[in-house]
Amino acid sequence: MRSRAAHLALSAVAFAAILAAAVFIATSEQYVATSRTALRAFDAVVRETTSSVADFRGDAVAKSIGALRSMASTDKARESLDRAAAKTDNFTEIAAILDHVNAARLAEIESADTAEAATRKLEAVALTATAVVVFAVIVALVVLRPAAAEPAQMQLPATEAASGDDLVLRSSQETMAGYVTARPAGPVLRAASQLCTDLGRVSDVEELRQLIGRAADVMDASGLIVWMGTPDGSQLMPTLSHGYLPEIVSRFPPLSRSAENAAARSYRTSQIQIVLARPGESNGAIVAPVLSSQGCVGVLSAEIRGGGETSESVQALAAIFAAQLAGVLHSTPDAHEERRATGT
Repeated sequence: MRSRAAHLALSAVAFAAILAAAVFIATSEQYVATSRTALRAFDAVVRETTSSVADFRGDAVAKSIGALRSMASTDKARESLDRAAAKTDNFTEIAAILDHVNAARLAEIESADTAEAATRKLEAVALTATAVVVFAVIVALVVLRPAAAEPAQMQLPATEAASGDDLVLRSSQETMAGYVTARPAGPVLRAASQLCTDLGRVSDVEELRQLIGRAADVMDASGLIVWMGTPDGSQLMPTLSHGYLPEIVSRFPPLSRSAENAAARSYRTSQIQIVLARPGESNGAIVAPVLSSQGCVGVLSAEIRGGGETSESVQALAAIFAAQLAGVLHSTPDAHEERRATGT
């Protein structure tokens, strides 16, 4: 019961965080739109004032400057307009009037740009905080899931005979859960959260490669490759890798979007794909889509040791790291340069 209540409480926290962020961003965008509308109205009156000055209409100029002063939102703009108004009685200084009016316009534009930049910064902080909360909730739900299953098994009567089917099912479940509980959740959670923090601050390609290696360690992956889509979206190209020799990765052919393999399917469907291990032959793999506002832009493929591809916690980690990479690969200047140089 406690586990169910904890799941509901954590889900409510995540929903509340997302809702609060959505309301804040909607309010911020409305403020920005109102500010831009006021700036366009100010520009319209500036143009009207300029036209009146050109036509030597003193009364119209004075009226327009008065309207501009009532619309001005900064002291600097109002001061410039006061100087312009002082020169309307003598139209021999037309250039000075126009200069003061233009100075007021520039002051309003600068003020609007500064306010919008501050608003965008607050929006970014709100989104980052929401992402951290949702990430923590997801990890907590993953950690609580196996813990909730143990009491149910302990409540079985000791004298109850188990059928052959029950034994087969229990053996399968214990194999899957054994991988999760073999690695303490606390250190994995700390490593994953620190990695996400470092991914948000990455500044160059070499540092990003090191973080990819750390992601592979957290997921217990023997190898990891980041495939990015070509500009036309028809192919996937290997962009970053860990655990494979560079000369081998360089010989990897482009993957067609229509190919019948896990990477291409994940790219087409924007869904995680699982490749089960073949005991004694090959490791399993997880392929997670790298999703951005433009859709799926690539995939993260990881070769997992010890049958860990069936673990929900490992699958969740792959999805989280792929989500982090979506923003990193589109915001790191060096990553842009490397993709431009390699055509990926």
